[in-house]
Amino acid sequence: MGRRPGARATQVRGGVLAMRIKVDTEKCEGHNRCFVVAAELFELDDSGYAHEVGDGKVPAGLEEKARLAVTNCPEQAISIDEDD
Repeated sequence: MGRRPGARATQVRGGVLAMRIKVDTEKCEGHNRCFVVAAELFELDDSGYAHEVGDGKVPAGLEEKARLAVTNCPEQAISIDEDD
């Protein structure tokens, strides 16, 4: 399966693909579609706006859910970057 635009991954120690998600809180409108499709990767604040869990690192096996969250955000507030 090919990668979607904006979904970059890089090889890290041990040959494991790693990615990190980031929510642009200035763009987030609180639709919570990201949370619906990938609750393991997002948390909601008291006002209902999403932010990434922890440092945003996507655990192995949840990469497709991260990509789905990106494509489902109507505000395009979620990005995926290669791991530092």
